[in-house]
Amino acid sequence: MSYFDAASAAPLHPVARQALVAALDEGWADPARLYREGRRARLLLDASREAAAEAVGCRPDELVFTPSGTRAVHTAVSGAMAGRRRTGRHLVVSAVEHSSVLHAAEAYEATEVGVDRTGRVDAAAFAAALRPDTALACLQSANHEVGTVQPVAEAAGLCRAAGVPLLVDAAQSLAWGPVEDGWSLLTASAHKWGGPPGVGLLAVRKGTRFAAQGPTDERESGRSPGFENLPAIVAAAASLRAVREEAAAEGARLSELVDRIRSRVPVLVPDVEVVGHPTLRLPHLVTFSCLYVDGEALLGGLDRAGFSVSSGSSCTSSTLTPSHVLRAMGVLSEGNVRVSLPPGTPAEDVERFLGVLPEVVRSVRDQLGAPASPAADSAARPADVSGASDEPALTVDSLGKRCPIPVIELAKVIGEVPVGAVISVLSDDEAARLDIPAWCQMRDQEYVGERAAERGTAYLVRRRT
Repeated sequence: MSYFDAASAAPLHPVARQALVAALDEGWADPARLYREGRRARLLLDASREAAAEAVGCRPDELVFTPSGTRAVHTAVSGAMAGRRRTGRHLVVSAVEHSSVLHAAEAYEATEVGVDRTGRVDAAAFAAALRPDTALACLQSANHEVGTVQPVAEAAGLCRAAGVPLLVDAAQSLAWGPVEDGWSLLTASAHKWGGPPGVGLLAVRKGTRFAAQGPTDERESGRSPGFENLPAIVAAAASLRAVREEAAAEGARLSELVDRIRSRVPVLVPDVEVVGHPTLRLPHLVTFSCLYVDGEALLGGLDRAGFSVSSGSSCTSSTLTPSHVLRAMGVLSEGNVRVSLPPGTPAEDVERFLGVLPEVVRSVRDQLGAPASPAADSAARPADVSGASDEPALTVDSLGKRCPIPVIELAKVIGEVPVGAVISVLSDDEAARLDIPAWCQMRDQEYVGERAAERGTAYLVRRRT
């Protein structure tokens, strides 16, 4: 079985395993006690903090360990907002932040800044969202679903000029190198780089106003109460140092494998959209979406073929809505696959993945009755349909059907109306709002827009070719 979901949780690094076992014997005592066992535990905790701070690029006394990356994010947001409560209750976030950031922001007045089709924030637009009552800004270092790297240094400089601290979620990028300077708060999670689950990092620069919320105690500077999971902390710090030592060489090797996937998947599989920035991206992650494909069926087929991947398709989530990241980017969400290669992934596994993917996709499309891909025709050109009526010549009733079925039904009938005519697709699946416009772009058809319907939404498509 080939595990290709390191962005969710990287396999435990061998150094982490060794450090964890050793710390179970040496670091079980209370590091706050003055007797011999406590002093030994304290030395381990201090050494781990120094190692983690060196990797982050901060002072050891600026960094604390938390029970998870999510807890680090929630503590960072609530503490920073409380520390600047006299400024206001407004914060700025990008629309593609991790859900932990967006959930924390729900307790305040938040402004979401959009991204371009590659998933990248415009730093000037991000800064333009800052207001006199903005207490905090949040921008991830790299996206967890499509790998796009964000302009942290530029955004940090603009935030600093406005007097607003910047919180950076570095969960996905910290294994590959320190975050660009200028941030005020930073969070990360050990299981993203091959450390054990249950360890997060929270760094707060000196001079940043911060007031920890909730009951506190004397541990971790009062910012993360409770007895430290010292063996896991030792393993997390040791593995972070180890992956950093390997990062340059392994990042270059995995980036070549990802480039291979990015270039060959659209050739091997018809009607595929590779999403995310082509160059400003994490070295180990690539995401693509397959037209006319049910994401859950695709992941199941790949699992049976021996590959563990993840997806942002609505049919693979409990919410039945597309990934908020794909939605913000405005890209195709159906048949979405995220491949994130863990360190050590052999090139042979990637070749085998490329070998089985076309047949898995074809099988899923056949099960759904998807139309065949149109043959390339150099003579086919979009027609000039300016001034044509927006009244539908044909209505496709896809109510109660989940994507990709509404898109498949649209594709089957588009040839039944004359060029310039409009088809109305009725759908109550949220994914249709992304996938129908994306289909239009891929097929050189015109997406007219949407209208409210008695049930669901009517999506209007004009035939241009």
